[in-house]
Amino acid sequence: MPVQIPDDSDFSSFKDQCLSSDGWISRYNKGGVTVWCREEESKTVQKLKMRIVCKDVTAETLYDVLHDTPYRRKWDTNMIDTYDIGRLTVNADVGYYSWKCPTPLKNRDFVTMRSWLPLGSDYLIINYSVKHPQHPPKKDYVRAVSLLTGYLIQSNGANCSTLYYLTQVDPRGSLPKWVVNRVSQFVAPKAMRKIYKASLKYPDWKRKHNPNLKPWMFPEQNTLPCISVSELTVQRADSLENIDESGLTEEKTHHSDDEET
Repeated sequence: MPVQIPDDSDFSSFKDQCLSSDGWISRYNKGGVTVWCREEESKTVQKLKMRIVCKDVTAETLYDVLHDTPYRRKWDTNMIDTYDIGRLTVNADVGYYSWKCPTPLKNRDFVTMRSWLPLGSDYLIINYSVKHPQHPPKKDYVRAVSLLTGYLIQSNGANCSTLYYLTQVDPRGSLPKWVVNRVSQFVAPKAMRKIYKASLKYPDWKRKHNPNLKPWMFPEQNTLPCISVSELTVQRADSLENIDESGLTEEKTHHSDDEET
């Protein structure tokens, strides 16, 4: 299946999904964070939506935080590795991301095409999984599939913003129910608060680390190698290994970092 770079209608559709309440069930609402889930026809697909209001953080700062890979290495403790593969257009690229799954599950990784678009007081970043011939599945990871994942950032005035995160993922495995519950009740809210905290600290950090380097805003700064859409194909879930982890039981481990609220 050929890869298509998202157009205005794709961004508009994603924004509508973030703002719509139809079909979404609230699973968590506490401390300024709301998490919704959605029952999909396919039981293998996990669809979650989250929202957090970020006081004292501008929409522009949130947008920068989500783009700035060197800074992500500082705050995203679920990330194992990430790197950019190449650029497609001034607002689309291809990258790799791997993340730690709750023990004892296998860790997952993705190769995705990412696109971004500032729209007035809104900022959008969306991605979906693609296949790149030089980045096949790795032995120690389960290659998962992002059907549609992204962020919507909305400005709420001079110094306040709202962040939505929507993810529709096929983890390529039959997950136990405790994993799904833990993600919606614990992992997802914690991740949103982490982004918020990182955003509060970002302006000071950026002043000391290449303050003028923002290739997501200034395409002339982008030094990634150019790649063609023709080198990519859409990553179909049924072409990947599917593992059964439904029988795994939760390991009770204590992490002080996990007690954040």
